[in-house]
Amino acid sequence: MPRIGMETHRRKALIDATVATIHERGFGDATMAEIARRAGVSGGLAHHYFGSKAGLLNATMRFLLTDLSRETRERMAGAEGPRARISAMISASFAPTQFQPALISAWLAFYLQARTDAETRRLLRIYHRRLVSNLAHAFAALIPGERARHAAEGTAAMIDGLWLQRIFADGPPQPRTAIRRVEDYVERQLGAPSPAATDTAHKGNG
Repeated sequence: MPRIGMETHRRKALIDATVATIHERGFGDATMAEIARRAGVSGGLAHHYFGSKAGLLNATMRFLLTDLSRETRERMAGAEGPRARISAMISASFAPTQFQPALISAWLAFYLQARTDAETRRLLRIYHRRLVSNLAHAFAALIPGERARHAAEGTAAMIDGLWLQRIFADGPPQPRTAIRRVEDYVERQLGAPSPAATDTAHKGNG
């Protein structure tokens, strides 16, 4: 394998190993040497690529954010209209490739690290601002400005909250349940009956 291709492969292996190690042991207890062994590279090479354990965590976060952005773009490409774009953003956040135990553990590590690491905090702020901005743009086509911003911030908080809630929840992640909860919130913000309320009304009229 060419040197450039080998470096890309090794960096990706280290990022994958970071996610797996965080999920099994937590970020605080993990060492660069342990992560490097899991990735099949030397500890010296891991330090050469990322500088420190915090640098490796931030590189992992950048990779996951890039992957989430790709997922979101792909889903939004087929969305017609602002309401469909909101749903596309929600479904991307809970896609099976995203909403899985190891990545949930990694995101918790990001939030904890952000308390003390300026770069991690900056990356989280970029993610949050982008999510709220995209949601607000779609909501603004459906409801007045201040309500649109409020709805966007609430929707983003629901998404993040459901992710972090999975840390102590029993059983595997339930993407459809999470999506339904956020969609119910969105419908209430838009002033329309939620799907559950509509179903109940139909049954009552039946």
